[in-house]
Amino acid sequence: MVGGRGFWSAGCSTAREFSRWREELRSVEEMDRIPELYVLCDSLRPPVRLGRLPSSAQNALRFSATLTSPLPPQLLVFGMGDWSGLPADGKIMVTLEGGVKSHSLGTLSAESRCFIWDQGGDHHMLDGEYVVCMEIQGQSNGKSDGKKPERGKRKRKATERENVCPNSSPLKSPVTPQNRSKSGTSSKVITPMKSNTGPTARWGHALCPVDSKTVILVGGQGTRMQFCKDSMWKLHTEEDTWSPAEALAVGPSPEARTGHTAVFDPESQRIYVFGGSKNKKWFNDVHILDIETMKWSSVEARGKVPPLSYHSCSLFRGEMFVFGGVFPRPNPEPDGCSDSLYIFDPEHEIWYQPIIFGEKPSARSGHAACLMRRELYIFAGWDTPVCSNDMYLLDLGLMEFSPVKINGCSPSPRCWHSSAPISETHFLIHGGFDGNQTLSDTHVFNTVTKTWTSLVHNSLPRLPRAGHSMLPIPRAKEDKTIKASPHELLIFGGGDNEGHFYNDTVRLHISDLLV
Repeated sequence: MVGGRGFWSAGCSTAREFSRWREELRSVEEMDRIPELYVLCDSLRPPVRLGRLPSSAQNALRFSATLTSPLPPQLLVFGMGDWSGLPADGKIMVTLEGGVKSHSLGTLSAESRCFIWDQGGDHHMLDGEYVVCMEIQGQSNGKSDGKKPERGKRKRKATERENVCPNSSPLKSPVTPQNRSKSGTSSKVITPMKSNTGPTARWGHALCPVDSKTVILVGGQGTRMQFCKDSMWKLHTEEDTWSPAEALAVGPSPEARTGHTAVFDPESQRIYVFGGSKNKKWFNDVHILDIETMKWSSVEARGKVPPLSYHSCSLFRGEMFVFGGVFPRPNPEPDGCSDSLYIFDPEHEIWYQPIIFGEKPSARSGHAACLMRRELYIFAGWDTPVCSNDMYLLDLGLMEFSPVKINGCSPSPRCWHSSAPISETHFLIHGGFDGNQTLSDTHVFNTVTKTWTSLVHNSLPRLPRAGHSMLPIPRAKEDKTIKASPHELLIFGGGDNEGHFYNDTVRLHISDLLV
């Protein structure tokens, strides 16, 4: 969700109170598989729930609630609960009636479940009663007689999946788009895969570079939010080909999951896979893949770390630094976001929480963390129902958090974006989801000048995507004349939050992005 910063001056604590308010306001009876509709007028008070009106002559479902005046400069309108009763193109029209005229506030849908209405030039609205009305346009997929679905045929509701992107919609069949880069760029910028076979389309996976020749793909979700059966793949960067890697592995691989992380330790030649979720199942396990033997093993680690999904994980001096993420809370919904930092020591197989100094970021998930030498930059993320665009720096030498004071403008709020370093002083973010729509923009951050620069380049993917992977491919070790810095970016997969998933693989030269 974008905008309305003034409205949210009370801070993210209000957002975390939504679950408590929702539990207090929830009706005992189900409402025909349609969402509960709310208007938030005051960030310090519970939102107002709309009541259902008798069906109109057109049998349209209508809801209303009376708002007290004077109205605030902004109203937050949102729906929570089960959207499965609405058709794929169903919309909820929102109007405000009272005073001199009727105001059209906006539209809710399964793809866009909340918005902020700003009075703008109508701050002079008269005192008195105002009624906010919502009417569902189109036929409902659910039965309007209020009957419950037959036993044995009940499908899982969208609200029963904790590990979905905010405002995720009913999912459709996947698409595998061709890259839309203009042919005017150098043929070395984008290298398509030579083979037509490869991983199925997916998002929420983990992609891990091993060396200049090998990248490992683990997990993810695809069509109809099904967990990918072809869970593990190996990308051969020299031949530009994918090959299934599960057949090469020894021992049981990690259970299917999404929102997990994978990092590679060049010293031990091992990949560490941590966390993630699968429907109602959450993970806090650590699995190790030995690259030399292709053998999986699991860790019986000491110490406590909560089950986490859509967290960030960075490897620094042989240890895993895990920040944020979503963790399960059985009641009330929705699940909570973490603002904690956990460290895993692989040598001693133990989890611990370090003493942190400074001002740490607020709780979030779906953020991006980029390690630049010993500085870990954390940008944006989501804590329902708000996406952020702030940035914090964790000095891993001093173990001190500090907010980054940006010179100029920052990219718009987002979550589920990707990030990657492109030099010793610059890193790049691409895509993501802003609470209403999926993004396709790209921005470069200069860690010296503390400035963001919008990047437009023909080699970058133009299809909006979130939940994808972007990582640097290092130079070959035999090239001793050049420092071991990344020279290519690899972008794989993702989805558009409309039910479309991607399995395109894009490679581009970093030198073309730094010109």
